[in-house]
Amino acid sequence: MRLSTRGRFAITAMIDLALRQSNTPVPLQDLALRHRISMSYLEQMFAKLRQHGLVESTRGPGGGYTLARTAEAITVADIIGAIEDGSDARPKEAARETSASAQEMTQDLWDALQSTVVAYLKTVTLQSLAQEQKAKGFQVEERKPTQKGVFQKPRPPVARPGTPNSVFALAQAWTARA
Repeated sequence: MRLSTRGRFAITAMIDLALRQSNTPVPLQDLALRHRISMSYLEQMFAKLRQHGLVESTRGPGGGYTLARTAEAITVADIIGAIEDGSDARPKEAARETSASAQEMTQDLWDALQSTVVAYLKTVTLQSLAQEQKAKGFQVEERKPTQKGVFQKPRPPVARPGTPNSVFALAQAWTARA
């Protein structure tokens, strides 16, 4: 398991979803604006999260993403595992003999560290991260619902009585006064 910027962005986006758990989905455009992440990058991340069953998508107007499970059931290890491709960035055959023997000497240390990090990330839930943000004073801004559909026809302004409503009526009013 690798920890990268992609994983950090995914955790941030998932915390945002956990903070906004409600009946309405969170559009990716809102996430992109709040966290300054490009839409295409978010789309790629959320496709992987959806494939791993962490989020659900809703299409159409008013659509977006919601958590597929409760925030208590999703761990940081789940998110990182879904986002990261699982391949190690270090090529194993590319090392020279001297560096390969040096790498073998410390490999047990790195393997133990890796298992310790993974074990810790499995204990951190999305709910606990969202509660930390709320404890720090984070306030969720409610999204104003957009009204779509048929609106009431605007009423025309009522003309004042005695006010001419055409050029001809204006001329008649002037001649009547004179």
